[in-house]
Amino acid sequence: MSTTNTRLASFIWSVADLLRGDYKQSEYGKVILPFTVLRRLDCVLAPTKDKVLARKAELTGKVQNMDHMLKKASGVDFYNTSKLDFQAAVRDQDNVANNLRSYIGAFSDNAGEIFEAYEFQTQLARLDGAGLTYQVASKFAEIDLSPKTVSNHEMGYAFEELIRRFSEISNETAGEHFTPREVIRLMVNLLLAPDEQELTTPGVVKTVLDPACGTGGMLTAAEDFILEHNPQATVVPHGQELNAESYAICKSDMMIKGENAGNIKLGNSFSQDRHHSKKFDYLLANPPFGVEWKKVKDEVENEAKVGHAGRFGAGLPRINDGSLLFLQHMIHHMKKPSEDGAGSRLAIVFNGSPLFTGAAESGESKIRQWILENDWLEAIVALPDQLFYNTGISTYFWILSNRKDKAHRGKVILLDAREHWAKMRKSLGDKRKYIPDEEIAKLTALYGEALTAAEDAEHPMHEKVKVFATRDFGYRRITVERPLKLRFEVTEETLAELEVAKPLAKYEHREKLVDALRPLIGVSALFSRAKFAPVLAEALSPLGKLPAAVDKAVWNAVSVSDPEGELQLDKKGNPLPDTDLRDNENVHLDEDIDEYMAREVLPHVPDAWVDHDKTKIGYEIPFTRHFYKYVPPRPLEEIDAELKDLETQIQRLLNEVTE
Repeated sequence: MSTTNTRLASFIWSVADLLRGDYKQSEYGKVILPFTVLRRLDCVLAPTKDKVLARKAELTGKVQNMDHMLKKASGVDFYNTSKLDFQAAVRDQDNVANNLRSYIGAFSDNAGEIFEAYEFQTQLARLDGAGLTYQVASKFAEIDLSPKTVSNHEMGYAFEELIRRFSEISNETAGEHFTPREVIRLMVNLLLAPDEQELTTPGVVKTVLDPACGTGGMLTAAEDFILEHNPQATVVPHGQELNAESYAICKSDMMIKGENAGNIKLGNSFSQDRHHSKKFDYLLANPPFGVEWKKVKDEVENEAKVGHAGRFGAGLPRINDGSLLFLQHMIHHMKKPSEDGAGSRLAIVFNGSPLFTGAAESGESKIRQWILENDWLEAIVALPDQLFYNTGISTYFWILSNRKDKAHRGKVILLDAREHWAKMRKSLGDKRKYIPDEEIAKLTALYGEALTAAEDAEHPMHEKVKVFATRDFGYRRITVERPLKLRFEVTEETLAELEVAKPLAKYEHREKLVDALRPLIGVSALFSRAKFAPVLAEALSPLGKLPAAVDKAVWNAVSVSDPEGELQLDKKGNPLPDTDLRDNENVHLDEDIDEYMAREVLPHVPDAWVDHDKTKIGYEIPFTRHFYKYVPPRPLEEIDAELKDLETQIQRLLNEVTE
């Protein structure tokens, strides 16, 4: 950011001195940001102000919808039809608030809705109540924000600096709407660097989507990366945001920079896909971690029913974490490789949950399976913890592409960047670490050479990279059964179980049944059902024929699992499984199940078998397991010596206190 831009941002920031006391620090942005936008739009419209008013007078009574013609007269994508301008509105000190309300109400709809999202009328009322409206407004009237003085590029940087400052002092909400700048820069580098050569093509046009765009930082960073490599490129950013204030900031930032602000939409990306008919070259997002989708459950489930004709055909994750819904939404908006031969690339920030949450054939597992079997996952990058404002948890970049080059096909890169950080001088909420520029450069270079790096263990950074086949993350979850072996006896526990058994709840002779079995307590256990049956029948004969459900409950109660007991068989003579001994094992997709059983299971339990009807396919990405390093515990002698040294120090300190 240039010195000029920093001074501009600092000057605007000085308005905070006026707000101190009447506003909390975290609320300064609610006033300063919309006033900055208002002043900039006013300065942009100043050269064509008279032309717009004349055109409106000419069209009034002749044309019902004059929106397009007034935009043409203004020379930009918005206009204002008030006879006032910002300075004129402020000049009348006694009527500043009313003048500003009138002035804002005369903006075209696309600009007016920005101030609605900012709830600017509410802030004007609050400023009026504090007697600050004129002071704040006149401060902004002093600033020349015309494009001749401050270019779109400079204005964009100044506005982003304000956004950054307000986000950092509002730690309780910053993480929901603002991603740390260095995290964005690394993410954009990894997403776009592989296309560096293509991006320098003269006249190249690239579209970018962020479906959880917050204040627009990722869109801006992607645009900056492309324009740095090719100033003649055209970048068309698109975004959607659920939070109205963040949406207002993002949209006004785009308008300030001369972008098509109409590409920024307000709404829930799951239930209101405001870009439903569009495909994009690049997609990137930092959606809220672990956000539930209960409010849009019906819309999401209905769309899932149409399969891959909609966005959520691969599966639905659990209701309390919509992370993988965002990813499916983004994949839906990728260009097919056949379209212009380009395809798309995307990057998204997740916590660790989407890597492994969900058992085989759960919604999460099916989504991972769909992505891996289509060979879209290019890489997972593990980031340092404590990078974000409102959480200290570990996070990951997922990078996907449907146009992998030949060398990457069928492969997935795991890159461990967890140790590439520096400690912040002052914590911002939960953010205690940042990624320095030199580490971003190292990681970008390492990612570019990842495939060859994985084969070269001599380089000190290459141990941070591992490459796997897509099938390496798939497994079959097999059910291992062991035979049911029983002995039969009546104990106090047996009677207690029958007294509360649900099948006996409505049986009128429950107490008689329990009393009839009581004399059998202490009788030696029998290891044959056939031998125990007449003993049981004789004890219960006074009750007559028992209802089927009651009879089953009695046998369940008197049957006790025992490795030395009688083997229980089904009607076909096959061993029945003991559900208490049932176990599950995960077997790699390409490994023979019988060989696995012979090696891992049968040496310990020779009578086990696999119920193949229960076998399920699952996919997970156990990132930390692949980079785990065993660290042996310290020798006991070393620990003992340290404890004795500590005891000596404690004793010395105690002696000093008592002297």
